[in-house]
Amino acid sequence: MTDTLVFYSGPDPFDDWQDALRPHLGGDVRIEEASHVTDSASVRFALVWNPPAGFFDRFPNLKLVINLGAGVDRLVARDDLPDVAITRLSDPEMGRMMAGYVLFAVLRHARDIPHYEAAQARREWAYRHPRAMEDITVAILGLGELGAMAALEVARQGCDTHGWATRPRDLEGVTVHSGEEALRPLLSRADIVVSMLPLTPRTRRLLDADAFAAMKPGASFVNASRGEVVDEDALVDALRSGRLSGATLDVFESEPLAPDHPLWTLPGVLITPHLASTALPRSAAPQIARNIRAVQSGGKPVNEVSRTRGY
Repeated sequence: MTDTLVFYSGPDPFDDWQDALRPHLGGDVRIEEASHVTDSASVRFALVWNPPAGFFDRFPNLKLVINLGAGVDRLVARDDLPDVAITRLSDPEMGRMMAGYVLFAVLRHARDIPHYEAAQARREWAYRHPRAMEDITVAILGLGELGAMAALEVARQGCDTHGWATRPRDLEGVTVHSGEEALRPLLSRADIVVSMLPLTPRTRRLLDADAFAAMKPGASFVNASRGEVVDEDALVDALRSGRLSGATLDVFESEPLAPDHPLWTLPGVLITPHLASTALPRSAAPQIARNIRAVQSGGKPVNEVSRTRGY
């Protein structure tokens, strides 16, 4: 019986993924969109992004679930997830995209772009002398694969770059702080705070009212990781009070962000629709195919996720 790879993703085009994967999988793995699966018993592999509740119940012979992205918190929290290997994508292109987005966001605040956006709306020539990059302290919270790449990119621009992680590590040009006791002091010195934290029970709403109160007055905030690591009400309060001067936000507790959410209209806030880093079919396909082949031959896939850690 030919094995089947089932595909489900709301935002991702099936044809692009099918075309990218077919040369690597040959004819012995059928690739089918979830709505067109012809033989549920043959489905051994699932390539998915936020499938509907009960999705996995349809496929009793699954051996591998591949998450279409780096963040797996929503996937491992599901009730219908089978007891099989789960992998995330670790694609250099995704890392470059994320690093580029974080650099864009950091430069947006470092060069006072929200000030000029507001001035343009008033048709006002409102010059501010730029600060030297070495005088701008940036704190990257979370130094996993994507966070580390982002921190290195920011450091290359000459910023005084710091990172916060669960354990010590070496990153060129980045001063790394570790442990819970190091977080508040780091927040208090940073001009720009960037969240690259995975969502785990420990990080859920870690950035709360106390965390925002600990930040340097007038600091800016960037979130390109998970919306649930932030207490959004506390973030709104910090922006309204002027404690934070602005924010660049790509992720939210509930997506899409509701049209009446106050974040849409707060000064200095830029909202993007969860696009900082996305999986690209051509660059991710070889890794996906290697993991499928590994499972077919009885081996272990790479980038397997720990259900207990949540990443």
